[in-house]
Amino acid sequence: MLNINISQNSIRTVSNSLYETKLVKKTNLDYCERLSNRFDCQIYLKREDQQIIRSFKIRGALNKIKKIHNKNNKNINGFVCASAGNHAQGVALSSKYFKYKCKIFVPICTPLQKISRIKKFCDEKGEIIITGDNFSETLEIAKKHANEEEMIFVHPYDDYDIIEGQGTIATEILDDIIPDIIICGVGGGGLLSGLAIGLNGQSIVIGIESSSSASMITAIKNDQPTNIEIKDSFVDGACVSQVGDKTYKICQDLPIFEVCNGLVASELVELYNQEGIIAEPAGILSIAGLNMIPTDVLKDKKIVCIVSGGNNDIEKYPEILRRSLEYKNLIHYFLVKFNQVPGQLKKFIEKVLSKDDDIIRFEYTKKLSKDSAFVLVGIQVSPNNSIEYIIENMTINNFKYQKLTENDLCYELLV
Repeated sequence: MLNINISQNSIRTVSNSLYETKLVKKTNLDYCERLSNRFDCQIYLKREDQQIIRSFKIRGALNKIKKIHNKNNKNINGFVCASAGNHAQGVALSSKYFKYKCKIFVPICTPLQKISRIKKFCDEKGEIIITGDNFSETLEIAKKHANEEEMIFVHPYDDYDIIEGQGTIATEILDDIIPDIIICGVGGGGLLSGLAIGLNGQSIVIGIESSSSASMITAIKNDQPTNIEIKDSFVDGACVSQVGDKTYKICQDLPIFEVCNGLVASELVELYNQEGIIAEPAGILSIAGLNMIPTDVLKDKKIVCIVSGGNNDIEKYPEILRRSLEYKNLIHYFLVKFNQVPGQLKKFIEKVLSKDDDIIRFEYTKKLSKDSAFVLVGIQVSPNNSIEYIIENMTINNFKYQKLTENDLCYELLV
């Protein structure tokens, strides 16, 4: 048993104290008929996107700052945090509530929507510093600054007060139902740790990580927290290159599954189209994870998926749609060799595509000194069609081509 001063009872006490500030509210636990039918079980969505900052992160940040305030509110020089967005909002709002100075460090890659939201919760005592190429760099810079300025650093996940605050979600769920399984996304492990302690064995808790930033799974494989390279920052709210020592010790025996970012994008689109819920990629890792958990584990069970955040930038939706279509194998890119004679495009459309296929990208510059030239063609096929049909028709009609994949060096430049 871990020697930590957190228990299910302490989490319940914290839960009540957070409500008193009115900065944290008990969020909805909504039954989702679509997902329940799809996975043959009873699925509920815990709507943490309904918090004031649109994320569960307010719980941990507020608990940390409130406890420090209650112990010694006269010798506090302010708070510092590092965050990709949601934790920063929690620290900013909590600092503002207790009238403390705060400095918020965010990576350069932080979406503008999240920076705008942080500014909303800062007052004249709040300052945002954009620095660091990734979260790990930003974290180290923020820690150093806090030490130099004798300010209090509020860690986004590797802190027992933070973990305790996140665990209040478990208290709320257990007040409504006793689920068989609770599923949540994993970044640094604070939410997963809090749920595990807050549930105290009353339900199974399962963590879900993006395969491009699976730091907890890597830590479990290596028997210790391990720094990994973030391959893709699409799930920016959960892009943590190394989990905390405290969270690792709590989570090391819990089941954790990986999901690809294309699946996350597809579930984001479905959640918006079907339930009208605007979530961020990290916010629906739990829902995407349903696809990776064995069906016999889910069947006939009562399951809660934590929708952990809803801070999504509208400018990100074209990328979300593209990733979703690529994951479903409905969008493909080719370099196609066209003879530079009239009628080639017409031939391609009539002979290669079906009536339900669509060209979504076409880039071509005529070169007078050559008989032929390569054209970048993006094709969206219908759900009932297959890309093999397109490839077969190009071969039959003597179009030379190269199919572009994510592994090609030019893919990111062209697509």
